Amino acid sequence: MPEIIDICPVTELPPGAMRVVEWEDLEIAVVNCAGTLFAIEDRCSHDDGPLAEGELHEAECTIECPRHGSLFDLRTGAPKTLPAYEPIETFPVRIDGDLIKLEVE
Repeated sequence: MPEIIDICPVTELPPGAMRVVEWEDLEIAVVNCAGTLFAIEDRCSHDDGPLAEGELHEAECTIECPRHGSLFDLRTGAPKTLPAYEPIETFPVRIDGDLIKLEVE
């Protein structure tokens, strides 16, 4: 059964902002891409680099790994460029009132 975790008020994550949260032994990046919220594993599948330290491309809803430049689709977790070729995990995001929440398993 999934667990729901509170992240922050919606107002604390404006468009273009990112926040990393820890759940158990996993780091999750919550990203506001042009007004749409996404949550991805904060780990490049190529070399475990911290994706939240990379550049957000809001027009394409991608994030660029700061180490080797792989682009990941925030919607699906799929890599769009090499050297990464394996997807990263994504997590459902909910808005409950004015609070951002994540569904994790």
